[in-house]
Amino acid sequence: MDAFDEVRPAVECLDLLTAPVAEALRTWRGSEPVEQVLFVDTDPDKADTAVLVENYGSWLLEQSANCVVVAGKRGGETTLAACLVLAHTRADVNGVVRRHLGARKASFAPIDTATGESGMEFGGITPIGLPADWPLLVDAAVADIPYALIGSGSRRGKLIVPGKLLAGLPGAVVLEGLGA
Repeated sequence: MDAFDEVRPAVECLDLLTAPVAEALRTWRGSEPVEQVLFVDTDPDKADTAVLVENYGSWLLEQSANCVVVAGKRGGETTLAACLVLAHTRADVNGVVRRHLGARKASFAPIDTATGESGMEFGGITPIGLPADWPLLVDAAVADIPYALIGSGSRRGKLIVPGKLLAGLPGAVVLEGLGA
């Protein structure tokens, strides 16, 4: 990623990551080597995709992916799940996500729920280090890109991760049309 001055393996930067992300990297169970997860230290004020792209280059929009937390509800039960979609798309929460979760209703989880349950900061939630019982829904377009720029668990820093590594995370399900 040419836009960033210093790119390092994330396992060398565990002290800069939130506890759940650092622990997931420390105890890596992904299908690809953990050394493929890279970290770039970025300004927390530039964490939002639009601001990041404005400051680091418009080409990043095509290489960035956002992780959003959704809540599916059916009969008094709520299921939290994470959806990873390209930054220039939106997760099809009321279609693909709702059907996959078998929910009658699905919506974005409240910020307090998403951050409290994940242990990550709003604007930096990442699929690496999420609770093990959460479904991780990955858009097929994310799985197909050579690498994606994603959150690091906090607003400070980003992870650069091959799409195939994201598709191979424990519990990941790749879905066509998740990002619309």
